[in-house]
Amino acid sequence: MTAATTPAVLGPEEADAQSLASGAVGAALWAIEQALEPGGDWSTARRHIRRATTGPVDAAPHAGLYYGAPALAFTLHATTADGTDRYPSARTTLHQHIRRLTRQRLTAANERLRTDRPATFAEYDLFYGLTGIGALLLLVAPGSDELGDLLDYVVRLTRPRHHDGLLVPGWWVDHDPDPLLPTPGGHVNAGMAHGAAGLLALLAHAHRRGHHVVGHRDAIAGLCAWFDQWQQDTPHGPWWPQWITRDCLRTRRPTQRHPGKPSWCYGAGGIARAQQLAAIATTDDSRRIAAEQALAACLHSPQLDRLTEPGLCHGLAGLYQTAYRAAADATTPAIARQLPAIAARLTATAARLRDGGFLTGHTGVALTRKTIRTGQPHTRWDACLLII
Repeated sequence: MTAATTPAVLGPEEADAQSLASGAVGAALWAIEQALEPGGDWSTARRHIRRATTGPVDAAPHAGLYYGAPALAFTLHATTADGTDRYPSARTTLHQHIRRLTRQRLTAANERLRTDRPATFAEYDLFYGLTGIGALLLLVAPGSDELGDLLDYVVRLTRPRHHDGLLVPGWWVDHDPDPLLPTPGGHVNAGMAHGAAGLLALLAHAHRRGHHVVGHRDAIAGLCAWFDQWQQDTPHGPWWPQWITRDCLRTRRPTQRHPGKPSWCYGAGGIARAQQLAAIATTDDSRRIAAEQALAACLHSPQLDRLTEPGLCHGLAGLYQTAYRAAADATTPAIARQLPAIAARLTATAARLRDGGFLTGHTGVALTRKTIRTGQPHTRWDACLLII
């Protein structure tokens, strides 16, 4: 296996094949899950893996958990879920590149922190940033210096900083969350995919598994306090704004007036799971109960009615898988009792899908529906969502 450590000249098909979100890397996860069934066939998984590696595997600085060498390493790690050491040489090579890539990314991020410039999603988020790489290192290199240094960076990232005369959270960005959704002057994101919930979940997972750095618990407490500050309460359960702008900070009120979708990526589902994980890691019983109540609430109407898509990122599959993992940790059966109803809704909407990908298409829905059927995935495929 060859890996490009500078931006590779890949054709559109070669580049897309290395995408966990939409390409062959994601499709291979589903094929691996099927292959691990008793009597399962590995030929489909091998075909998708070959397709993902037809060109040089992209290990340049823009690679992340959902693209290039880290994405392929995540998927190849899944092949070992039954204890069989598959693709050992390829995994070793990829792990070397990922540790080098982590060092590169941390050097750039720490220089940005030193010069007191705003962050970007690409620096820290789950899809392409250091949060995603941290989730991968927890799986493939949990005792590494790179993981420790990455956790140090996340702790620093949670500390407030001044931006244009205003005190803002450390993960503040000065770009828009989406080209169609301008946030003049920048914003701070709350969700699992690009924001505070992802940072909190990573710190919680690491702490729960015994990987601690200086300031770790303080960073968890600070993120939880930030969510407390922006929590909005309704008779149907709490919710949190998708992002906070400069105007929100000045007025101490969100510009978002109504709950959004209770999705994994931006909504109450993912945020509540992150807080549950943090509470478990720090043995905070009151927050754990509150987080579980918040997640149970978003599984009911009218919150649930806002989810009309079936996919993982924005839809019912992501909420189901999040609730499934949360239910396994929960102190009461309130979340578990709602899982059959969510499963029925997912089954009823799955036929609408036209996308074949992992994050928004058939592949992610198929993996979730296998969880529904069997009660337990063979792999930890949903670790890339930071819910486990």
